[in-house]
Parts: sequence; C-alpha cells; structure tokens
Amino acid sequence: MKIAIIAHDAKKELMVQFCIAYCGILSKHTLIATNTTGRVVGEATGLSIQRYLSGQGGAEQIIALLSCNQVDVLLFFRDPNNPKPADKHDMNLLRLCDVHNVPVATNIATAEALILALERGDLDWREIGTPSI
Repeated sequence: MKIAIIAHDAKKELMVQFCIAYCGILSKHTLIATNTTGRVVGEATGLSIQRYLSGQGGAEQIIALLSCNQVDVLLFFRDPNNPKPADKHDMNLLRLCDVHNVPVATNIATAEALILALERGDLDWREIGTPSI
C-alpha cells in the first residue's frame, strides 16, 4: 500500500515518534511524504521515503496523487491551533480522501487505529479498488 505522510511544523516531532513506534509496519509499505516531513522521519527511522517538493509544492504533488487514486492511506498530523495560509491545500487533501475513500488520520489516535487496521489486513480492500499506474 502507498502511505502518504504529512505533518505541520508543530506536529513533525509527533510524526517522528509515531513512525519510530510503528516502523516495523510502515517498512512493509511504500511511503511518500512532503520533503521536510519525509527527511526528518527518514533520518529518525531509516525508512525509505519518497520525498516530494518543499513548501506548497509537495502537498500539491500528493494532492495530484490523491486525485488519481494513487494513495491508499493518508497520515496527516495537522496543527489545528495554528491555521496556515496553506489551509486550502489541507482541505483539498481531506476532500480528495473523501472522494476516493482513502482512510485518513489527522491525529495520533486515528493514526494508531489506521496503522493497526492496516497490519491486520482490514484495509486490503484498497488494493482491489485502486488501479495500478
């Protein structure tokens, strides 16, 4: 499965800690991330992560993949206390997850539930409905 990892600045360390805790599960999947998040997670975990552009470019690239139904899970740790001008990208990410039935976690509690469901095989239905390009 292809898992996209995105974290606002205030949530990057939490994402790192989450990925350290679930490194064994994450290592079995294809990981993609925005540049900075991918770099810090990769450095801390040793996971292989395809990184996209820094700043708004990376989010837009992941939005493009979501719009083509090429992402199976989105782990998106948002900082609800400090909205950014990029909130339109945030809303597009979430909207496309709804459009394509992509499971999404916006905090550590839902991320843990999703990652454990992924490990159990509860999300295998994504492979049936996702075209390979």
